[in-house]
Amino acid sequence: MANSEQAYWLAWSQVKGVGPVLLKRLAQHFELLENAWKARPIALGEVEGFGQKLIEKIVGQRNTLNPFQFLEEHQQKNPQFLTPNDPDYPRLLWEIPSPPPVLYYLGRLDHRESQGQIPGVGMVGTRYPTEHGSRWTRKISQALVKSGFTIVSGLAAGIDADAHNSCLRVNGRTIAVLGTGLDLVYPPQNRQLFEQIAAEGLILSEYPVGSKPERGNFPARNRIIAGLSRAVLVMEAPPKSGALITAKYANEFNRDVFSLPNSPDIPEAHGCLNLIHNGAEVILSENQLLASLGAMPLLDQGQEQKNVQGDHQARYPVPTNVPTSSTGTRGKKPLTEPPENLEPTLGKILAAVEEEPTTLDQIVAVTALAIGDVSAGLLQLEILGLVSQEPGMRYQRR
Repeated sequence: MANSEQAYWLAWSQVKGVGPVLLKRLAQHFELLENAWKARPIALGEVEGFGQKLIEKIVGQRNTLNPFQFLEEHQQKNPQFLTPNDPDYPRLLWEIPSPPPVLYYLGRLDHRESQGQIPGVGMVGTRYPTEHGSRWTRKISQALVKSGFTIVSGLAAGIDADAHNSCLRVNGRTIAVLGTGLDLVYPPQNRQLFEQIAAEGLILSEYPVGSKPERGNFPARNRIIAGLSRAVLVMEAPPKSGALITAKYANEFNRDVFSLPNSPDIPEAHGCLNLIHNGAEVILSENQLLASLGAMPLLDQGQEQKNVQGDHQARYPVPTNVPTSSTGTRGKKPLTEPPENLEPTLGKILAAVEEEPTTLDQIVAVTALAIGDVSAGLLQLEILGLVSQEPGMRYQRR
């Protein structure tokens, strides 16, 4: 039976305008989301990012939602899910600035994996790999499995499927993160792979049953792949590949990024070569990669075991590497003018970004767009040189 705190996590996840970033702040400020749910407006206003308009919306929505009744109804279609108060919620995932408030799952949970004692490595890449990319993905996946790593990927066609399949062939552990509900296999040709992972590994999604493969879901999904992983390997990626979004999140989350090189004559290699140019470590061989991964420090297992059922700080620790306030004062400079042919959606997102650092949740609330659409749009605006990202998932005009 779910505990009361799980009911409040689920209820808060339904409140429009309060996304993963603000929910994490609520949990850290109020210790329990039950306290936040019952808090007076003036108390909510003490949390960074909660302005008067948002608080008014929250109060209105709270009055129409009974957390325990909603939990009971929700569980009828979504019987298995985790919230950050659960001991099996992935510790590494909670450390990112935007941990999913609800994580639905199929398959077998492993508490050692959740607590970081079995490290995960993300393997991502293009849906249309070359023979070189597929062959090296299979080699690296099996080498990692034999060395005790869990393979994390997105169940997409191409590199993702190669990574999952080769892992399973040697009886390895793999986690697939979806951009849909757990009742929908996307792409459909991966159904057999989906069923095998559900039987032998673990499938995760932040989307409830019935959620379709919306465009914005996949950039959001990529942050979970990066968050679950101690390192991310980009095996093959053209310049606009979604795998590069995963690598970008990995950098933001202080994960190691590795990239497989190939000839500049191969378009599918350009994204990987650009990552290497910008500081990603080169994958030269299985042994070289394993040696580099072996240098990653293990999480403090002993302390975590003491704290699993301990006080609030153990459940909702404040990360030391993610600032929660603006970093420094910037001199005023003219803002970069957007191009005349800027897409309307991008223009709407840009208009919601202020000169001072603006949180992702604030942008989502102003635009009324899905968080995945906003994340994807912000990435495009960053590439265009119109916005820059600050620590703690904040964005500001350039």
